[in-house]
Amino acid sequence: MSDSKDQPILVTGGAGYIGSHTVRLLAAQGRRIVVLDNLVFGHERAIVDPGVELVVGDVGDQVLLRTLFETHRFGAVIHFAAFAYVGESVTDPLKYYQNNTAEPIKLLQVMEEAGCKVFVFSSTCATYGIPEKLPITEDTPQSPINPYGRSKLMVEWILKDCGQAWGLRSACLRYFNASGSSDDGKIGEDHDPETHLIPRVLMAVTGEIPHIEVFGTDYKTPDGTCIRDYIHVEDLAEAHARALDHLAAGGESLRCNLGTGVGVSVKQIIAAVEEVTGREVPVKFGPRREGDPDSLVADPSLARNLLGWEARHKDVRDMVRPAWAWVNGPFKGRFPANELR
Repeated sequence: MSDSKDQPILVTGGAGYIGSHTVRLLAAQGRRIVVLDNLVFGHERAIVDPGVELVVGDVGDQVLLRTLFETHRFGAVIHFAAFAYVGESVTDPLKYYQNNTAEPIKLLQVMEEAGCKVFVFSSTCATYGIPEKLPITEDTPQSPINPYGRSKLMVEWILKDCGQAWGLRSACLRYFNASGSSDDGKIGEDHDPETHLIPRVLMAVTGEIPHIEVFGTDYKTPDGTCIRDYIHVEDLAEAHARALDHLAAGGESLRCNLGTGVGVSVKQIIAAVEEVTGREVPVKFGPRREGDPDSLVADPSLARNLLGWEARHKDVRDMVRPAWAWVNGPFKGRFPANELR
């Protein structure tokens, strides 16, 4: 099978947060997209382009996968489908190894049968664990501290082995903290439960939760709260499109960080929300959570060198503004919660 970018692309988990933003961008670029999503966490309404086909099903359903590959003859796969709650991965590790590691193996088996040799993988900075120095480069030892990070790292290893065995070319994109919403407010961050900081601070502003809890104020950072690298979801989408082009053009496999290179503390996030919304954020300070590093900041220079990609949104207020517009817009909350699954 040819790796031509004119062939259809299978996007697993394409109805989820990062997946749906990537699907929108790829569709706008004129690419033919088929989304495979079981809608456990994704939302059908996040597929807003009428030219995108949504197939409801599981990544591990090889009968369905074979039918899809025979019908569409995909030139590439972008794999987002995964569970991503770190705490849950600790209490239910087998759920994460089954979904995040075993299911992609079934997908890769069908890809090998079909001769599809381009794979863009949604990985994570959680594969690094607690780094010894910052910023984090791709040479930083990968020593994840939870089953979620380990389940993703295992797939990275599997992809490398498949490359050696049958010529698979892959891009492992290690995200830092995805944030923001689409600029037009049509799609945004809509997890249940919601664990990410920016939407939770906005939930505290709107009264959906009584307050935002800050875990620890004694970290070795300028204001005592954790520092993270927040990357706009539309910048992430652009990186996937560029990785796809790189591989489709015959480029070698790559592993690279996706971040801004700018660290932002929890208190700075709260201040940005207060500035954007004009409202005070109710805050409760609590003790540290076990395993939270002081700072996690990317060195994104490899993505710039290999893909010509750089984050456009580096001011965290540029991530809070569209998220706030999404919260207040006509699209979020249009349907009862039980219809969003």
